[in-house]
Amino acid sequence: MIIYNVTIKILKAREQEWVKWMMEEHMPELMKTGCFEAYHLHNLIQDIEDTEEDGVTYVAQYHCKSLKEYETYINEHASKMRQAGFDRFGNSFIAFRTLMKQLV
Repeated sequence: MIIYNVTIKILKAREQEWVKWMMEEHMPELMKTGCFEAYHLHNLIQDIEDTEEDGVTYVAQYHCKSLKEYETYINEHASKMRQAGFDRFGNSFIAFRTLMKQLV
């Protein structure tokens, strides 16, 4: 299992709008690409090196069977999906992306 992990810090003032957009629009649209089989949205409740004054941190995880599906997403869909976030929220957030392989 491959997990595409996106850590997002969103300004507190835009948090509720962003969460609603993620759950009702962005994540379902991403699933429609057919590249992933499951997704989760987590709220980071403690970040020892940060304060909530800087924003609120979330982690979106998307699961796919292999690197092939992930690469298809990156090559065919990622730029459009990322642009949708920038178009809607501009500089109200930052995102950091990682790729993980599930071992157990």
